[in-house]
Amino acid sequence: MARNFTNPVKDKLKAGEPVFGMSVRMVRSADVARIAKSTGHDFLFIDIQHSVFNPETIITIAQTAIEIGLAPFVRVRSIDDPDVSLMLDNCVQGIIYPDINTPDQARHAVDTCKFAPLGKRSVTGGYPMFDYRAVPVSEAVTLLNAVTLVGVMIETVEGLENVEAIAAVPGIDVIHVGTNDLLVNLGMPGQFDAPEIIAAQSRVNRACAANGIAAGCGGNRSIERQANAVRNGAQFLTTQTDIAFLSGAAKSWTEGLRTALS
Repeated sequence: MARNFTNPVKDKLKAGEPVFGMSVRMVRSADVARIAKSTGHDFLFIDIQHSVFNPETIITIAQTAIEIGLAPFVRVRSIDDPDVSLMLDNCVQGIIYPDINTPDQARHAVDTCKFAPLGKRSVTGGYPMFDYRAVPVSEAVTLLNAVTLVGVMIETVEGLENVEAIAAVPGIDVIHVGTNDLLVNLGMPGQFDAPEIIAAQSRVNRACAANGIAAGCGGNRSIERQANAVRNGAQFLTTQTDIAFLSGAAKSWTEGLRTALS
């Protein structure tokens, strides 16, 4: 039944639990969803802002993910990405918008991802997430609005200065800090422990808490820093990229083997 279609990440966020996502930039096989699931991740963060994916690949990965209880999200190219509705109509459960600087941009994100009365998303029929059954429109749009996650990223000083207004936009579920880009915009590239970036994440956390939505932390590739982010109020964490996981494990193995033979 259509009503059984859920978003496990939104459920965990509502329960106050942290959620962890694997950034997908290299793997084009739907098997990445199974690997993410078996390694303790809650969602996929398919990154089409910085990597090349065709729509069929994204949709194949998303369909596998939802079947195994993993939420498939896509970081799109920009606030004007033309393929958002196409992806949401074909099993992607959430969109993460990069570089959001104003509440007007946040409202545009909601308009694109949500059906009326909250947004302006176009309606179709025979959704694959409902196994192409003829679900009444009233039921389908209500359920899809509830299941679809809308995330926006703060990556500039301008976005940070407007974060309280952005967090107050109805329909936003997550404000995700792009730590690397924000540090570059602050003129402090790579300074992950700088007081300024810690204060920025704390400001986002407070704005989200005040509006009953989730704060996220991305680009901060350290277990301890990520753990501190959760302790300080962030719930939505991207752990590492598929590239980094593969490279790190492969390097650790060969170094261990050479050490054992030395």
